[in-house]
Amino acid sequence: MNPLPAPRALDQFFHEGRSKLLDLAAIFDRIGRGADAATVAADPRHEKLRKALDVLASDAPNKAELIQQLFSLAYDPAWKVPSPRF
Repeated sequence: MNPLPAPRALDQFFHEGRSKLLDLAAIFDRIGRGADAATVAADPRHEKLRKALDVLASDAPNKAELIQQLFSLAYDPAWKVPSPRF
């Protein structure tokens, strides 16, 4: 697999990234303006969003993987294997 050259990737994905960042900023604005906004500081979901922002701001080459891991459950070998529905 050959990755896109960086300038082409920026050209191709700039507007999509900008849009997603604006959406995320709007979500944080809504949370911050909400009644009792300070109470969400201890909410693990809010903390995960904050940690994801730290990953985005880092120099890590595998940002998507690290963010996916933030929002994923650790594997549990005792999980029930799903059975077919039909």
